[in-house]
Amino acid sequence: MRLIGMLDSPYVRRVAVSLNQLGLPFTHESVSVFRHYDTFAGINPVVKAPTLVTDEGFVLMDSTLILQHVAKLAGAGRSLDPAGTADHARAQRIIGLALVACEKSVQIVYEHQLRPPEKRHQPWLDRVHEQLFAAYRLLDAEIGERDGWLLGGDILQADITAAIAWTFTTRMIPEVMPADAFPSVARFTARAEAQEAFRASPYDG
Repeated sequence: MRLIGMLDSPYVRRVAVSLNQLGLPFTHESVSVFRHYDTFAGINPVVKAPTLVTDEGFVLMDSTLILQHVAKLAGAGRSLDPAGTADHARAQRIIGLALVACEKSVQIVYEHQLRPPEKRHQPWLDRVHEQLFAAYRLLDAEIGERDGWLLGGDILQADITAAIAWTFTTRMIPEVMPADAFPSVARFTARAEAQEAFRASPYDG
């Protein structure tokens, strides 16, 4: 399998770390949707990161859809989802909050890096900031003071996505979200980033 995209994207990285955690072999190609647009278009004409090219040659996109396919490849007994219905619902809530945080962080980055200052709409940007902080307040409450993983046992998708979201936000927009803004999320992320599955696909990779 080929994973296409930069690891400073939380969406690319959540796929990479998930593949690492499941022990599924893949090659990573650091192709930027901005700097290498034509190269990316040659692989996936809609130029969407992450893109996963399967062993059969299927071109998949969208991190959540890719991870659904990855779950099929992993097979029974190697899931990154919890087994119980209630735990699954909680995991989906945590993943949803983390993906909102990623989305709002990306919107802030794009607003400042791609839109001219005179064309920024501050009321909209203020709302995005509020949504970002709300997502992390709720994640911080979900994590609390726990020392282990969010649903016990091994690292699951909820752990992966939550940690990757925080790393992305605090690295990309530290002026908006300082690294110590939400201590529980910060401690949890530091623990996750020390795991081999994360270290094998680092943020700066």
